[in-house]
Amino acid sequence: MASTERWLAAFGLATLSSIQLACAAAADTTAAADSAAAAEAPAVEVAEPGEILFLRGNAQVDAFRRQQELAATRRIAAGEATLPLPPAAEELDGASLAIDLDGERLSLDAFLEADRYAGFLVLKDGAVVYEGYGFGNSAATRWISFSVAKSVVAMLTGAAIADGYITSVDDPVVDYLPKLRNSGYEGATVKDLLQMASGVAWNEDYADPQSDVASANYATLPLYEHLRAKERVAPPGERFNYNSAETNLAGTLVRSAIGNNLSTYLSEKIWKPYGMGADAFWNLTEPGGGEFGGCCINATLRDYARLGLFALGDGVLADGTRVLPEGWMAASRTPSKGYSEYGYFWWLNDESPAFSALGIFGQTIYINPDSGVVIATHGAWNSADGDDYNRRRDIVIAAIEGRLAMQAAGG
Repeated sequence: MASTERWLAAFGLATLSSIQLACAAAADTTAAADSAAAAEAPAVEVAEPGEILFLRGNAQVDAFRRQQELAATRRIAAGEATLPLPPAAEELDGASLAIDLDGERLSLDAFLEADRYAGFLVLKDGAVVYEGYGFGNSAATRWISFSVAKSVVAMLTGAAIADGYITSVDDPVVDYLPKLRNSGYEGATVKDLLQMASGVAWNEDYADPQSDVASANYATLPLYEHLRAKERVAPPGERFNYNSAETNLAGTLVRSAIGNNLSTYLSEKIWKPYGMGADAFWNLTEPGGGEFGGCCINATLRDYARLGLFALGDGVLADGTRVLPEGWMAASRTPSKGYSEYGYFWWLNDESPAFSALGIFGQTIYINPDSGVVIATHGAWNSADGDDYNRRRDIVIAAIEGRLAMQAAGG
């Protein structure tokens, strides 16, 4: 496997060669917006060996919404009842909400088009104040999450602790992954994995063909062996080091603890009981294998927003049943020792209590406990993680928060 393909395998994504990519129609069976059929779009042929991370235009969009057909996935089943997302009494007008961006004044609708968003949903206290779609998408369109899945794995870790499968975040990693005994992971805890602070060496340089992220085999057992051979370069818990492989390792740890796959556990613990509106799909490391802990849940925009509400409510269902340990989300958004802007696979904000699940190309679940605002986005940026895209998204979120605060104050 070429080094680029090894790197891209970190995301559990199939290599494409002259594959016809068509648009899907899905159904979300309860709320009216959820049940709208996905719009048809023309099939796109991807010529020559291409890859989802390098696709642009219509080919990129089609690949982002067709992963359950292009890669090995496992279904995350939804239940019969759907948590409603009612319209707010006062909604945001995307055509009139003006935002100053890089010397020009754009409406929210124009921003979504300019920065290539396939979906943008804003909730305030559980009600929809804005919902917009691009590229022919609708409330029924599934879309790849990329690294947003990391934050879901963190919540599943909390569920496993509540269920007694994992004793606490202070448990040694090797108690659940014994293949890592007598390796650099001796002494590292579950908490260290969740904070990307195991202390084990890892090179995430995508431009270096000899780096770990470019050279590792991400199938479950080969990845074990790759990580077993890595040296410890810092005491566990002390140094933050972004590590795609360790998020997959965290997913493997949860699977080992619960004796089940992540998709079924997510379905039974959160997807069904919380009332997600549609089935989702999770990319696998190999056909029939485990899920990628670091990537690639494919779900509707409304269900990403419901995940945000679940996190906002500290993992409690509508009937009061607690899924996550009490205070789990507060612990998840507590700054880690190694990096003040990172918690348990959640990105933090030094200037506010808001926290986010983020994925490349513009995938977002933004949660502000103080304001009760949840924002979910499906993105198709022209670059995986461009600083300008991130900066502009942050400006728009701040503008939305400001307008909602004015409305709440009667302004």
